Amino acid sequence: MQGFRQPAVPAALCVLLLSAAGATAQVSDDVVKIAVTNDQSSIYSAATGTGVNVAAQLAIDDFGGTVLGKKIELVSADNQNKPDIGVGIVRRWLDNEKVDVIVDGGSSAVGMAIQGVTREKNKLFLINGSGTTAIVNDNCSPIGFQWSWDTYGMAAGTATALAKAGNDSWFFITADYTAGHAIAQQAGDVAQKNGGKVLGEVRHPFNSPDFSSFLLQAQQSKAKVVALANFGGDTQTAIKQANEFGIAKGGQKLAALFLDVTDINSLGLDVAQNLVITVPFYWDRTDASRGYAKRFMEKAKNAPTFLQSGPYSAVTHYLKAVKEAGTDDTDKVAAKMRAMKINDATTENASIREDGRVMRDFYVFQVKTPAESKGPWDFLKQIGTVNATDAAMPLSASTCKLVKK
Repeated sequence: MQGFRQPAVPAALCVLLLSAAGATAQVSDDVVKIAVTNDQSSIYSAATGTGVNVAAQLAIDDFGGTVLGKKIELVSADNQNKPDIGVGIVRRWLDNEKVDVIVDGGSSAVGMAIQGVTREKNKLFLINGSGTTAIVNDNCSPIGFQWSWDTYGMAAGTATALAKAGNDSWFFITADYTAGHAIAQQAGDVAQKNGGKVLGEVRHPFNSPDFSSFLLQAQQSKAKVVALANFGGDTQTAIKQANEFGIAKGGQKLAALFLDVTDINSLGLDVAQNLVITVPFYWDRTDASRGYAKRFMEKAKNAPTFLQSGPYSAVTHYLKAVKEAGTDDTDKVAAKMRAMKINDATTENASIREDGRVMRDFYVFQVKTPAESKGPWDFLKQIGTVNATDAAMPLSASTCKLVKK
């Protein structure tokens, strides 16, 4: 129509429109892609596995499925607990598939290898399964955060509780790899600080079918505590065979330095009862954790382990930081993650220390007897708390280059 003029757009509105466009344009490739890799088919799959995918997806769903107006996408792959496979998966994701952040990593050996790749590629790594303290010491990264646990925290809780109860002599049955060595040494150090003595140690290979010779040495040591410094299926096998050997009936106390609810479920309370363990999360500890667990169980059909709660917290915190930063740029998001307190259904008032270690409380529990349990997955009763400072290796002992001394 002749003479028609389109109404002028007010200048202030133009500024707002341009600002909004600029904000949404800060998400690379128009999608925030989160990638989970861990052991989904081997010895650690029950405690981590596809349950980590469930946890991460719950975090995404709770965030509404989008951030800064862009879709959040989750991908996953089984690294089979092998460092070379884990590294290959992560390199493919970062080089070819535009992944923004890696979650979990799996066991310590795999996680250490992945940390090297994410540092090189400048992509965030939210570490969940790797418990070695080396990952925030010599192998620390400004964009790698050890989220769920480490061997020091687990050892500090259990060893302190048992030592203070008068158990002053220890014998260790230790997995012969990095995480096993670390958790045994750290528990031994804590026991000795509390007046105890380490009478001996024997190391076993990964995925051992027979612990009889190791348990015999433990019995012969006459130590008051027989400490299992191993993980997953190895711990379950050792506990079953210790029960058959009559370790507890003989007056020695069996301690599992790493045990989770799926392990206890497999063992049964008849076998696992009275074990003292330390964990950073138990599903039935608070109203918030129970709410998370209910939703998790609907999808995974088991109560969440602490390794299946850490990824919920990590992904939630990451997405909050992306929103606050207004971008998915690695360095800007990492800075926001470090600046913000961590609070969600599974984690209370935690923070990220300068070496990348998440500072959180740990909780000491005793495994219930069958008579004490009131239903499925009702396995633990809390007997103590280790505050975040005591549950973490002090920075004075750190070898991380990020730590100012």
